[in-house]
Amino acid sequence: MNEKKTIAIIGAGIVGVSAAVWLQRDGHDVLLIDKAGPAEGTSHGNGGVLASCSIVPVTVPGLLAKAPKMLLSRSQPLYMKWGYLPKLIPWLTRYLSHANPADVERIASALTPIIGDSLNDHKALAEGTGAEKWIVPSDYLYLYRDRAHFEDDAFGWDIRRKHGFNWEELEGPAFHAYDPIYSEEIGFAAKLADHGHITDPGRYVKDLAAHVEANGGRILRANVDDVVEENGKVTGVRAGGETLACDTAIVTAGVWSGPLAKRLGISVPLESERGYHLELIAPSAMPRSPVMVASGKFVATPMDGRIRLAGIVEFGGLDAPPSRAPFELMRKNARLAFPGMTWKEEVEWMGHRPATTDSIPVIGAAPRIQGAFMGFGHHHIGLTGGPKTGRLLAQMIAGRTPNTDMSAYSPERFATR
Repeated sequence: MNEKKTIAIIGAGIVGVSAAVWLQRDGHDVLLIDKAGPAEGTSHGNGGVLASCSIVPVTVPGLLAKAPKMLLSRSQPLYMKWGYLPKLIPWLTRYLSHANPADVERIASALTPIIGDSLNDHKALAEGTGAEKWIVPSDYLYLYRDRAHFEDDAFGWDIRRKHGFNWEELEGPAFHAYDPIYSEEIGFAAKLADHGHITDPGRYVKDLAAHVEANGGRILRANVDDVVEENGKVTGVRAGGETLACDTAIVTAGVWSGPLAKRLGISVPLESERGYHLELIAPSAMPRSPVMVASGKFVATPMDGRIRLAGIVEFGGLDAPPSRAPFELMRKNARLAFPGMTWKEEVEWMGHRPATTDSIPVIGAAPRIQGAFMGFGHHHIGLTGGPKTGRLLAQMIAGRTPNTDMSAYSPERFATR
């Protein structure tokens, strides 16, 4: 390890908190800065699945033809705030340009090292922190109406197989014997072992942050306005009206990372994938494992006293209020998937997932400013990939060479100077 450093981490979601844990283990002093506090954003509201197999991006071949029909249907999990469309078009054009087989393969190859062993990455991160109790090893199932419906997704499953994922196929009675909670209309499942889920994502990340603080880290609730540099080196960050000295700064602020990255010479085309969840509190039955219900493209995850439904995508920027239609769709899908199940109350949530145009996160050093690093842009796999991202950042800051080729994630691909 290099000399002991003071490291400011801007953003206290799963990526920033993971980096803080690993940096402390390397002996560094860490300062976690977040405008709302640890796990108050997407790290609270995500689907909770350690979805190692989620290496296939949204931009699969054929998306361009399907998207207009999906946007106009109230039964599809894709929504648009139409007034936001003119501002979205430059980003959307670049995003959709990757909906081809070659780019999907390139993206999957980049995502696999970040998320492909998520359960073990989380176990290693949480060991000795008090947050271990929220991690539950489990299967992860993709549910379909029947085998033909499953085979419609053959492109994605072929990509997963190529990258080492295997699954068991459960059909008809075999699936319902595995978990009888589901509708008879769901007749086929692809079951992947060696996955997991977090039974309270927000409390999990808060417990990790509390461990950082208990070990001498400082947590500051403030807006960060700038990264201060002198002679090409980071010397501090401006937060809450003062300049805080540091040797290294890491931008891990999710969808809000763009302006700070731009000050560091990196212009990332970043948009919010507005994500929704609906929690069913005190349900009369609980799924055995987290699932992706393919017909509605939503995830159902068993959590602490509740089932969390998630998976909607809406484009509409950071400022517009939540839409009602996504909640209604999830409610409808829940009743279809879990017939006869009751629950006592519901909790609704909307948050912002950070989406790059190429579906690959930005992880690494700013190319022309010593001591500036970035870790953001994980789309819908931030919880899954957060621990590995934090560990890679810690390795790079310590001067160790990661055993992962970092070129695909390099901030330099968006360099402006």
